[in-house]
Amino acid sequence: MITLAATDGLAEALARIASALRVPVLILALLVLLVCALEAGRFAVELWSRARAGRNALRNLARQVIANPEQAAALSARAPSSFARDALLEIARAIIAGEQAGIEHALADYELAVQRRLDHTRILVRAGPALGLMGTLIPLAPGLAALGHGEVNTLATDLRTAFAATTIGLLVGTVAFALTLTRTRMYTEDLTALERATDSIGPTTPKPAGAPRPPAHVPVPVPVSADGMQAATVPPPRRRIITPPAGTEPSVAPPLPEAGQ
Repeated sequence: MITLAATDGLAEALARIASALRVPVLILALLVLLVCALEAGRFAVELWSRARAGRNALRNLARQVIANPEQAAALSARAPSSFARDALLEIARAIIAGEQAGIEHALADYELAVQRRLDHTRILVRAGPALGLMGTLIPLAPGLAALGHGEVNTLATDLRTAFAATTIGLLVGTVAFALTLTRTRMYTEDLTALERATDSIGPTTPKPAGAPRPPAHVPVPVPVSADGMQAATVPPPRRRIITPPAGTEPSVAPPLPEAGQ
């Protein structure tokens, strides 16, 4: 009897907690729907600007900025995104200052900005369905209790709320998943365009104004190791390609075994 009473007390406490979460969960479901609509509108504007600029617009802009770094402020205004514009400005400053590391820092900052932008929809991929499920299960308990007392109207109201929360959660998760995949592809193409445009830039040092240029016939020094052998040139590290996290990738069914195996 004591164990049964304790179990009933715990069940009643959990039911009260779930009932108290009903209004906050529904408010959060509406909030994630608004955030998803905002991200969809921002994506539509960005997609429209990319369609107007052309497919290889960022690569051409990066080459123009590298050729004329003094005009980077005017050229970067046509970048497809705000963090691409910042990356072009940072690359131009690094070229003017003669800092090869500044170019790498600009590309790294671009990756971090992309990850922050993608996190907006990555969270919605999980938060939308989770809130929809919670908004579905919470109204069912009082609805079933009302059914036990013969209150069919109360049950119908709770079921309508539950089904609406499910629809909102699935809608948010589906739209956020599509936005995450599409943005990942676009931003990876942008990062590749910036890397290819900056690959031709070698390490340079700033020279004072009016400094004489070295003659064309002076050979370029080759690094030599301590034993007199020519040192191997270490290539720059390959940059990471932007990929969606494992939680946002669709599951793929294993292949079926062939006949006769």
